[in-house]
Amino acid sequence: MQTALEILGQPFGTLPALIAAHARERGDKPAVVHGDAALSYAQLDARMDAIAAALQRDGLARGQAVAIVGAMSLDYAAIFLGAIRAGGAPAPIAPSSTGDQMAAMIADSGAGVVFLDSDAAATLDDRAVAARRVMLEAVDAWIAGAGAPSPVAIGPDDPFNIIYSSGTTGTPKGIVQPHAMRWAHIARNSGAGFGDAVTMVATPLYSNTTLVSFIPTIAWGGTAVLLGKFDARGFLEAAAKHRATHAMLVPVQYQRIMAVPEFDSFDLSAFRLKTCTSAPFAASLKADILARWPGLLVEYYGMTEGGGTCVLVCNQHPDKLHTVGVPVEGHDIRLIDDAGREVARGEMGEVVGRSPAMMSGYHGRKQASAEAEWFDGQGNRFIRHGDVGRFDEDGFLILMDRKKDMIISGGFNIYPSDLEAVLRQHPGVRDCAVVGVPSEQWGETPVGFYVPGDATPAGEILAAVNAGLGKTQRLSDLIAIDELPRSAIGKVLKRELRDLYVENRP
Repeated sequence: MQTALEILGQPFGTLPALIAAHARERGDKPAVVHGDAALSYAQLDARMDAIAAALQRDGLARGQAVAIVGAMSLDYAAIFLGAIRAGGAPAPIAPSSTGDQMAAMIADSGAGVVFLDSDAAATLDDRAVAARRVMLEAVDAWIAGAGAPSPVAIGPDDPFNIIYSSGTTGTPKGIVQPHAMRWAHIARNSGAGFGDAVTMVATPLYSNTTLVSFIPTIAWGGTAVLLGKFDARGFLEAAAKHRATHAMLVPVQYQRIMAVPEFDSFDLSAFRLKTCTSAPFAASLKADILARWPGLLVEYYGMTEGGGTCVLVCNQHPDKLHTVGVPVEGHDIRLIDDAGREVARGEMGEVVGRSPAMMSGYHGRKQASAEAEWFDGQGNRFIRHGDVGRFDEDGFLILMDRKKDMIISGGFNIYPSDLEAVLRQHPGVRDCAVVGVPSEQWGETPVGFYVPGDATPAGEILAAVNAGLGKTQRLSDLIAIDELPRSAIGKVLKRELRDLYVENRP
């Protein structure tokens, strides 16, 4: 049998094979920890076998989805990995979804079985789904007597998992990520020290943000510490307790952690690597982390759909914190105009990317898959990122905004991020977002939402901010709000803010 290092040295391998190798070589080492409970590599491997055997017993077809809806737990992780060993594709679904959304995503995935915790089952209620329901709290009874799984030959193009994109209306699209894409994620972390890592997993397992750190940790033989609902102080306490070395966090989590008054009293000296992705990461926040938190800080820019990835090693480029870094080796990122033509260096354009890490497409949605693609003159396939940006003179990518969030007011293009940067400078603003709303006079007009940092009246803040903006950029209104609506991984839900304003405007 091959060792884990031999498998990792191959052009292509599989995560289940790596876990089996770790079970043979380091069976007693904790693989996954949750609260006071843990699964060693030997225990995880055995649990995956039992789950895979039960799925095959119940008729799982090769490449078929296995839906999972629930809170973080050891069995959630084992089912995710066991489904892959059985030849299936885990389709984790956000438990915060409505019952109708949940049912629609389960149906869209084509899953033959759906695993639910009690809260998710209550949300789904009696809605009709074709998939067999298995309670996460009753997995032991379900796997009883299943025996050993049949080996499955897994190829690079086989689906590894289906990730459902975030969305505030309708049914999110299922992003099919092949094994080749995940193997590329594992391979590119060869120098990241995951082999002896203790990785804090502080975002949900249904998010690709989580999987890009969870999967390399398990693949290279580290320990993944699964946390529950995010709490900044709780994160710091757990990180100090476990002598954490790695963490993937989203910007709002970093913001809340750095704001803990006693932050400097926690022993974080074991940290070697902190990473961030999923949402705009303010340069001032990066600088604060560099100054006060040991270890490397690395920002990744990319998409769940794949395409191209940029990396910014913040410690090495403190003068580039306003950027998202440079393309990873082997990743091709270009900028195009509205007609699909490449723009010149230094000009703004829509980001498109190509790499070994690209989705197969959106599950069951050929038209949506085609709309997400761009082809260069040689016929090479790229994925549209949906962002607008430009490369600086050193090849670092500066993002402006999501293309769909750009505001066109009176014929002028307005980038919300420019306005948000000015808003954040005001001491009366703790957090903010700018959206475009319909305007009879201008077509669209920018409106700001902010979380107050002190008692300064909104009108006073609005006047001060507009004084620092160009005439075509000025906010038409500024609304105080207790908290910005965010997804589970910290993205501001701007559609909700637009709807809130339109519904309540005078």
